[in-house]
Amino acid sequence: MIHIAKRLIEFMLFLLLLSFISFIFIKLAPGDPVKQMLHVDEVSVTKEQIEALRDELKFNEPLYIQYWYWLKRFFEFDLGHSYITKQPVLSELLSRFPATITLTCASLIVMILISVPLGTLSALYKNKWVDHMSRLFALVGSSIPSFWLGLLFIELFAVKLGILPSMGKGTAKHIILPSLTLGIAMSAVYVRLLRSSLLEGLNEDYVKAARARGISEKRIFLFHVFRRSLIPVITIFGMSLGSLISGTVVIEVLFAYPGIGKMVVDAIIRRDYPVIQGYVLFITILIVMINIFVDICYRYLNPEIRLKGVERR
Repeated sequence: MIHIAKRLIEFMLFLLLLSFISFIFIKLAPGDPVKQMLHVDEVSVTKEQIEALRDELKFNEPLYIQYWYWLKRFFEFDLGHSYITKQPVLSELLSRFPATITLTCASLIVMILISVPLGTLSALYKNKWVDHMSRLFALVGSSIPSFWLGLLFIELFAVKLGILPSMGKGTAKHIILPSLTLGIAMSAVYVRLLRSSLLEGLNEDYVKAARARGISEKRIFLFHVFRRSLIPVITIFGMSLGSLISGTVVIEVLFAYPGIGKMVVDAIIRRDYPVIQGYVLFITILIVMINIFVDICYRYLNPEIRLKGVERR
């Protein structure tokens, strides 16, 4: 509990620092959201109207004053309102978040279905044809950019074969291509990681001792080698899960998938500052929560961490 409380304090300080830095950089970005809101390219707008809206949004105040106003609203769980849709930023994020989570979970399922069997077989049959094929897959998969793989899938399954939709969200078919794109790109990393971790575990002294006591290979692998091999996998998984949620931006734009990634890209194009700032903090909070959860799982899987914590007490 002490460790978790310490992590939460560090998280709050980091969140304040990140919010200030992101707020300053967003405000210093080129472009004028006021002109975007008034549609100056489409209708005639006077300077008085522009200045009136600037005063209303407090754009004429110094940056630290603007940040103070934003920070007070933030502590009231108010991320402001979108300049374009006039809707609360938090409600817009929450309305788009289930779509991103669905895409993330589907991608993780694809990754697990590919990486666990391939990584396990590659370790059990080292230097056999299965090992060579899995290592080749890992090499090719990690070399191909995910957006290029997505374009190949669109060309093959949507354009030429016409069996899967290439954009939007509606049926289960819409999630297949984007989840395959993300899942295959991730599985290439985990195949190599799981293979190396299992090979290291199979050569440990406690495994040799278990074999000498006559314990079956199946029991040794499932209850000793595989569990210990999950420790580095869980660590990397926690890091990649957060980056996966935030990194779906490219895939969501490519497949016109209505998640928070596509929403923030649209906000950047429209210079919708509250949505951009809200997205940064929303993703940061999510990633930190995932890392804390992974840290707890890591302590459960690795007895050495728990024993060190007991000794310090």
